[in-house]
Amino acid sequence: MNQIKIGVIGLGYVGLPLARLFATKYSVVGFDINKERVAELMSGTDTTLEVSDQVLQSVLVKRPSEDIGLYCTASLSDVLNCNYYIITVPTPVDKNNRPVLTPLIKASETVGSLLKEDDIVIYESTVYPGATEDECIPVLENFSGLEFNKHFFAGYSPERINPGDKEHTVEKILKVTSGSTPEIGKKIDNLYNSVITAGTHLAPTIKVAEASKVIENSQRDINIAFVNELAKIFNLMDINTYDVLEAAGTKWNFLPFKPGLVGGHCIGVDPYYLAQKAQELGYNPEIILAGRRVNDGMGNYVASEVIKTMIKNDIKIKDAEILILGITFKENCPDVRNTKAVDVISALKEYNTDITIFDPWASVDEVKNEYGLESLNKIPEKKFDAIVLTVGHNEFIGMNLDALKKKVSIVYDVKNVLDKSIINNGL
Repeated sequence: MNQIKIGVIGLGYVGLPLARLFATKYSVVGFDINKERVAELMSGTDTTLEVSDQVLQSVLVKRPSEDIGLYCTASLSDVLNCNYYIITVPTPVDKNNRPVLTPLIKASETVGSLLKEDDIVIYESTVYPGATEDECIPVLENFSGLEFNKHFFAGYSPERINPGDKEHTVEKILKVTSGSTPEIGKKIDNLYNSVITAGTHLAPTIKVAEASKVIENSQRDINIAFVNELAKIFNLMDINTYDVLEAAGTKWNFLPFKPGLVGGHCIGVDPYYLAQKAQELGYNPEIILAGRRVNDGMGNYVASEVIKTMIKNDIKIKDAEILILGITFKENCPDVRNTKAVDVISALKEYNTDITIFDPWASVDEVKNEYGLESLNKIPEKKFDAIVLTVGHNEFIGMNLDALKKKVSIVYDVKNVLDKSIINNGL
């Protein structure tokens, strides 16, 4: 093969860190249909905060070329000369929790129109086992006019990005790789191994690699559902769940999962991909779907517990002013995709309460566009009947909540990060 030139399709939370990493050794063209996103990146700034401005600027080049570095573009003509294409678009679910492969299919159409003989297409998006070969490859063949495993090849290397995690960055997470033939598998593995310092694991088939990814988050989802159910039980028994988990955690093989709201683009989504595939094959995945039901119901549970706590403290519910601390899907991260804090807010609004959202990490415009909600980046200058911490941002830990409380008010802590002496209830 000629000199390696990589095209990364999709420059979000997954694509950009990967493109930046490959750009330290190869010529990389990052493609995204969002022109504003491309312009932002070429100016040397990443608003997702996954890549620092200094690191991003160190790899940027001014034009697509054979030189080592990263060029970001919204023009397909700039991606023509690549021989590796890595697709990193999102794979969401719809309102009925059915997998939505549209972004993946559209990206496959785009890459298919660019394919040349001997090119290799690698998928990183989380899917159910078989999706790459059954759904994506036919699209590549149709749009390229080339024959799979004769004129072009494919692989799958599931993303393991943890948004907001500055310790487990892409190069420090062991990478699973796979290829459509044994030879292509080795080529893809060598490519990733050249930049992933944590090393790689070459899976025997694409389906094995796909399955390994989708069960990673399904396993976490089920474990979190278990401790969420424990939290509900212990709350009825007036026992602090975190005290129980701390005590149980003294045993060497106890798994350290904590209760909470399970959102985001991975844990709250991936199990549905595996579940749907299982159902198509005639099997009903009881444990996977039970875990999903528990976790999807936690927003309503938190809201009902907040209301109960307010009633116990003789706080009038109608028109009560409630402050929500955090709207992102996890702490110290600006990502608001599939955040379950929204479920808490929606449920509280059903009681005719007045909600104020404060989150120093979230984009006000993104929250408005995504959910139709108004949020603040600065602490509001008013007092509240209830304060509900839904996200454990560092800024909230040690925050002076007394200045935000009315004479009679309650504090509910979903994440167990506040001083126990100031909270009235929590998971």
